[in-house]
Amino acid sequence: MGAALTDAMRRVGYAVVATALSIDATDADDLLTVSGDITEAETASRVVDQAVARFGRVDCLVNMAGVHIDKPFVEYSIEDYDAMTTVNLLGFFHMTQCTLRQMLTQGSGHVVNVTTSLVDHPRSQRPSSLISLTKGGLDAVTRALAIEYASRGIRVNAVSPGVIKDPRYDDASYEGLAELHPLGRLGKASDVIDAILYLDGAGFVTGEILHVDGGQAAGG
Repeated sequence: MGAALTDAMRRVGYAVVATALSIDATDADDLLTVSGDITEAETASRVVDQAVARFGRVDCLVNMAGVHIDKPFVEYSIEDYDAMTTVNLLGFFHMTQCTLRQMLTQGSGHVVNVTTSLVDHPRSQRPSSLISLTKGGLDAVTRALAIEYASRGIRVNAVSPGVIKDPRYDDASYEGLAELHPLGRLGKASDVIDAILYLDGAGFVTGEILHVDGGQAAGG
């Protein structure tokens, strides 16, 4: 989904800085790639420093990285806990803190966090309490940061997707999951990307958790 978002943002005129543990270098004028582990503060510093050096400012940060491990709560190991909290929370902390410092110097900016509908609608057939613990933290901090920085010209929002089909997995992996959504289908990466682009252009929206879940948040 990160690669699809990068392509979509470039198509509508953004210059993009993309970061991942492993990412190919590019000579495109509107794309800068930075390899690194977002759970390390040094990576966040490099991403922001290189973004400013190349493009002069940072207007939007999308926190999309995430680890999702489904298990009954009593079966989680400390390794599972560490994997999910370091990426889902510590990675968010480093990237957002470094980016907000830059946005404060600019007097403007926008942060979009990608969470999950499981925070609001846990499923008994697929227990996933640690994703709710970590991504639920992003739900809460989205509202807190939106209020903290509203007077400084910075907006903070979140997108909360339902089940989004990943082309890396076969159809059998998603059997029965479309029924979780009142619209009766699985989500696509483009559904989430459309929501991110909407929020970035919606200058009077902040502190919003935008559910992209086929109506799941409304009930059904």
